[in-house]
Amino acid sequence: MRTILIKATFLLLLTGNALFAQSSKPVTSGIIEFDKNVNIYGLIKQQIGKTPDEITLKMVEQYKKAHPQFKTLKSTMTFTKEKALFTPIPSGDNERIIGNDNPMATQSNIIFTDFLKEASVVQKTIYEDNFLIKDSLRKISWKITDETREIAGYHCRRANALILDTVYVVAFYTNEIPVSGGPESFTGLPGMILGVALPHENVTWFASKVTETPVQAAAIVPPKKGKTVTYKQLLETLKSAMKDWGRTGPYEMKVFSL
Repeated sequence: MRTILIKATFLLLLTGNALFAQSSKPVTSGIIEFDKNVNIYGLIKQQIGKTPDEITLKMVEQYKKAHPQFKTLKSTMTFTKEKALFTPIPSGDNERIIGNDNPMATQSNIIFTDFLKEASVVQKTIYEDNFLIKDSLRKISWKITDETREIAGYHCRRANALILDTVYVVAFYTNEIPVSGGPESFTGLPGMILGVALPHENVTWFASKVTETPVQAAAIVPPKKGKTVTYKQLLETLKSAMKDWGRTGPYEMKVFSL
């Protein structure tokens, strides 16, 4: 009798697991909340260079005594299988870092992605100017690894890449959300990117929450504010404007090109 009960219980557990597996469906629409974490001390170190003068060093020490090392900026991404819209949440923080604005410590890009057309529309604010970049999706040569981790309750796999010739990217994507999107302009993996780290640039984007919900088509429309340009035209404009900026010019071009 005891053997029969054990067998019956075992079969019931198997049936329950099978039903659970059958009812589990991939997430194809919803809203993802992202945290952009910036290592401000790391940015300052990049900004002042390897041989800062004594006045600059004193300014850095004063800044560190009054401010935390990390800054967090929030954003949301509304998505379906066909489209996505990445939108920053205003922080109200316009603080300057040692007298200079560092664009890496801000978040203003609004990014519309059309996965079917492999195209994007990016509203980008560069100081006082607004640009509307209409172009194809950035092609990223990802190398998928065996490393995994959990992000916002989803099993993710790591992939590495190099963009803009020098920027090393670490991304974590999940095939539980079979949409080839991600924060900012990071796309191109066989699942949603829930985490991005630029180790040498002192910044990360990681999902804090994923809400599975039907999304209305009206919620995903391209931004419209700014001078319309292609990605190549924007780079030409930045190169011309920053040609006399010394060592700051190449750095700012890199940040605005991400």
